[in-house]
Amino acid sequence: MLLEVRDLHVEFKTRDGVAKAVNGVAYAVDAGETLAVLGESGSGKSVTAQAVMGILDVPPGRIAGGEILFKGRDLLKMKEDERRRIRGAEMAMIFQDALSSLNPVLTVGKQLGEMYEVHRGMSRKDARAKAVELMDRVRIPAAKQRVGDYPHQFSGGMRQRIMIAMALALEPSLIIADEPTTALDVTVQAQVMDLLAELQREFNMGLILITHDLGVVADVADKIAVMYAGRIVEAAPVHEIYKAPAHPYTRGLLDSIPRLDQKGQELYAIKGLPPNLLRIPPGCAFNPRCPMAREVCRSDVPPLYPVTESPVARASACHFWKECLHG
Repeated sequence: MLLEVRDLHVEFKTRDGVAKAVNGVAYAVDAGETLAVLGESGSGKSVTAQAVMGILDVPPGRIAGGEILFKGRDLLKMKEDERRRIRGAEMAMIFQDALSSLNPVLTVGKQLGEMYEVHRGMSRKDARAKAVELMDRVRIPAAKQRVGDYPHQFSGGMRQRIMIAMALALEPSLIIADEPTTALDVTVQAQVMDLLAELQREFNMGLILITHDLGVVADVADKIAVMYAGRIVEAAPVHEIYKAPAHPYTRGLLDSIPRLDQKGQELYAIKGLPPNLLRIPPGCAFNPRCPMAREVCRSDVPPLYPVTESPVARASACHFWKECLHG
């Protein structure tokens, strides 16, 4: 297995108390496989990714427990200089806001070439040539002429392609893409997702795709982990999730996707707001918003039950997953 996250806990110390951002998350992704991590803002998706990459803000954040195994080695037991050598070279991250992630005063060629100068010891001339090659690979038109342009001279979709090129520069085994299609129009979103899928096949990379949009991942993910209030509430192969969700929160996310056959109808929205991570409700964290909630949901935290009626391995953190599955 390329990456295994086991029982990960991440906390943030604030003036008002300790916010439990990640509560026992476990997932795995192998080479050539795509895992989509879904959930609303504040569910813990990005914090988990930051912990995996070793870029968590410490303090106020801290990893309170768990293991992160990359190619069999626990990243949390490595020294910082050892993890730094892995970042970029063996695992890389694509951030959601390309304009704020790129340096506005350096050309994109300089920023791409710097990866090769620092990590591969290349000359400036050779690094610039590699930058052009990368820009060509992610299909930026007239790459040779545009390598000297600055980030603000590119469109949002082209900037996102540059971020993908930076992540690919050293041909890592694992890429984490955090909301890579945010603020892009639907057509450009599809182009970016197709590009990621194509490059993943070419390099046989593991890909973790973080998003809140189930519609984005339908054609690219192999399996899905749905997060809510710092926990995984459902995990299943992608087609099983779309066919029959086994958790009310997943069903709510699916029902929120606009559909062509519902033209003119009011778009469904999950009632209420995600919980305050300083005061997560007792029992199932989703119970205040759940249309299926009963007394046991308000007192007992549901484990990840195996969905035994499924022909493939999947799990749901719902006491009444059978009712949800057949609902």
